[in-house]
Amino acid sequence: MIKIYVAGHRGMVGSAIVRQLENSLGNTVQLVTCTHDELDLTSQLQVNDFVENERPDQIYLAAAKVGSIHSNNTYPADFIYQNLMIQTNIIHAAHKNNIHKLLFLGSSCIYPKNAKQPMKEDSLLTGILEPTNEPYAIAKIAGIKLCESYNRQYNRDYRSIMPTNLYGPGDNYHSDNSHVIPALISKFHEAKNNNLSKVTVWGSGNPRREFLYVDDMASACIHVMNLDKAIYKTHTKNMLSHVNAGSGKDLTIKELAKTIAKIVNFKGKIEFDIARPDGPKRKIIDSTCLNSLGWQPKIGLEKGLKKTYQNYCLYSNK
Repeated sequence: MIKIYVAGHRGMVGSAIVRQLENSLGNTVQLVTCTHDELDLTSQLQVNDFVENERPDQIYLAAAKVGSIHSNNTYPADFIYQNLMIQTNIIHAAHKNNIHKLLFLGSSCIYPKNAKQPMKEDSLLTGILEPTNEPYAIAKIAGIKLCESYNRQYNRDYRSIMPTNLYGPGDNYHSDNSHVIPALISKFHEAKNNNLSKVTVWGSGNPRREFLYVDDMASACIHVMNLDKAIYKTHTKNMLSHVNAGSGKDLTIKELAKTIAKIVNFKGKIEFDIARPDGPKRKIIDSTCLNSLGWQPKIGLEKGLKKTYQNYCLYSNK
């Protein structure tokens, strides 16, 4: 039986990894999880004691402090400190207790704000980051470099995966403090229930974005974790070892809003507030490396949005 610790099992990605591991491995896996009340991941002593006691065979490092652009801008010290501590404590505890396999989950915000699209892995550290979430991005870059450094110095097998914009069950649906898909689902649902004639979407609606359903991300994580080390090394470099995980398809925010309105069954008008900033014109990552390693996403955007809306309805009725 294989013993697996999923750090961040209550988050959107962590919970999806737990679901998939339970479904695919069943009785052959012993899953280890711990809530924040039981274990403070920013405490080096607590984390080391926990890992030393549990001794898992694999660690999925999906725990992180995440938030909206507004949160990142308002609490930059919290974002860089907590994320640096969480990942440093877990990665070092894994090494100290001779745990050889770990997967670190990052973010596509690690890439420069003016990176060539689609963004390839080798665009890392080639330019200035987006200022609004730079502290968070710096922490995620440090996580990649931690994994690479332990691999180089101690011959560990610590890998990193960088997702595109994720959505799905377990997301934060607060309309003003969440990412674009859950925010739009919440807006259109409330507008329908209150018989509003219109919904206003931030920006022009013209920027293009890529989205990946969280269950596809979980399958990508499990796929990367279990790849033969020699195969993984032939597709990556010692100091450029992370892989991107995306759907490979993008669409405009306007197209996204119309699709969500249709799924929610909102019949009113959609307006765009051009006084609000658009952000980058296009943001999509290049997932060629991961595709060549044998992974492909399975859940299309419309199907994923329908599943997400069903989850939202359950969430909002609690």
